[in-house]
Amino acid sequence: MKIIAITMGDPSGVGPEIIAHAVFNPEIQKVCRPLIIGAHDILEEAFRLAGQLFKPNVITSTSMVDPSPGTINIMNIGSVSDFRQRKASAEGGKASAACIEKAVELARSRQVDAIVTAPISKEALKAAGLKWPGHTEMLAELTGTTDYAMMLVGGPLRVILVTIHTAIRNVPLQITRAAVLRTILLAKKACDMLGMKDPVIAVAGLNPHAGEAGIFGNEEIDFISPAVDEAKKMGLPVSGPYPPDTIFHKAYKGEVDIVVCMYHDQGLIPLKMICFDTGVNVTVGLPIIRTSPDHGTAYDIAWKGMARPSSMVEAIRLAARLQI
Repeated sequence: MKIIAITMGDPSGVGPEIIAHAVFNPEIQKVCRPLIIGAHDILEEAFRLAGQLFKPNVITSTSMVDPSPGTINIMNIGSVSDFRQRKASAEGGKASAACIEKAVELARSRQVDAIVTAPISKEALKAAGLKWPGHTEMLAELTGTTDYAMMLVGGPLRVILVTIHTAIRNVPLQITRAAVLRTILLAKKACDMLGMKDPVIAVAGLNPHAGEAGIFGNEEIDFISPAVDEAKKMGLPVSGPYPPDTIFHKAYKGEVDIVVCMYHDQGLIPLKMICFDTGVNVTVGLPIIRTSPDHGTAYDIAWKGMARPSSMVEAIRLAARLQI
């Protein structure tokens, strides 16, 4: 059975709580052996809040993982001295990063089969003096990866993004033939990770009606269509660009396996509309498998016993299913 490393995330957020619930989910116990990487004292408090029995097996090597039901395998990063619930802090940022670095080390050395990352805080990372704006950039640098993309999975929808976290006014400047082609290639890789033999990849346009032959913009003509044509010549099962207001309906009906989206909200709005509580983020292009719940630290409800573990459960299940 696969060993899945689960990072604690920001200790002030919902990460520890949703992990405490998720590792006891019967579906999770069927598909993997969870290994939590985090601070022992914080995890103990989270399990108590979740009403779950905390029976820790603190280990220093994956060979010490205990598969017994009810046993919580933990790789302890030490205590967090300045732990403040529901608030970003430098100590929280340092702890978050330490968990991720250890998980990547274990994954790269094949001591674990995949990693699942609980939410972290960009503010906390910055307060800690760390240069990474978030998980994706940190994971890319730690693994030496240059070509990567964010794929979101929820219900029947799978979307992969050409641009990620940037202002809307910057998006057209970042839509290039090379960027779109790279994302199409990563979309095919994502389908391979999911074990799809004959995937259908669709590319969304940037503009209304996919530009309407240049009436509403030239990005489709100048960059997106040429990238699609080049991908076809390479033998990829791709078509488009399609009007953004229709392609997601086709994906919802199962006619499309993955949609290449031009910007963040183009893909995430339809996905979160139907799967707000169960969406999963996958970083495609890394030499390791990494998934995460598709939500943030949720400081407003953290440590109140209100956090729902559904997205974390789905992230762990998907991590156990993916292959590279």
